[in-house]
Amino acid sequence: MSRIIAGRGRGRRLKSPAGLATRPTGGRVRQTLFDILAPEVPGCRFLDAFAGSGGVGLEALSRGAAKVVLVDQSRAAIQAIRENARALAAEGGEVEIFQQDARTALGALADRGRRFDIVYLDPPWTSDLYEPLLLALGAGGLLAEEGLVVAEHFHKRALPETIGALEQTRMVRVGDHRLSFYRRRDEGAA
Repeated sequence: MSRIIAGRGRGRRLKSPAGLATRPTGGRVRQTLFDILAPEVPGCRFLDAFAGSGGVGLEALSRGAAKVVLVDQSRAAIQAIRENARALAAEGGEVEIFQQDARTALGALADRGRRFDIVYLDPPWTSDLYEPLLLALGAGGLLAEEGLVVAEHFHKRALPETIGALEQTRMVRVGDHRLSFYRRRDEGAA
């Protein structure tokens, strides 16, 4: 069972959906991620497009994110996310939960004019969704002007250095995981 690592909800246990369909982001990866994101999380709008148990997004909430949107298509995952979000409700911030496919959810959120400072992508590692979602985030209005996209992926799976309007600004390996950080390219530098 995983826990919130730091912030107002520190130590709070998180429930995970039953079965092997969900692969929660481990504590070491979350710690590395949030060590890097520390200056950007307070007050941010955070989107986790493959939320699983909600651990990454709820960690952001615990560390001061103003608004967290959690998306997953699994009913069991959504149930776990709702229970975990209720357990952290007193810690502040706002949580929205959507049971939808990530592509559909990102399109719907963009159509409603929603913007996020940090978008976290962690689809199944064998998925072909990384590139289409990175392209969509760079092209659409979902990512705030100075926004950041973080993709968690298997360390042997390479993600492009540039894709559409996004450019990889950092990559960190944590065990078998890689965290790839993307921002909009500076059009003047091209």
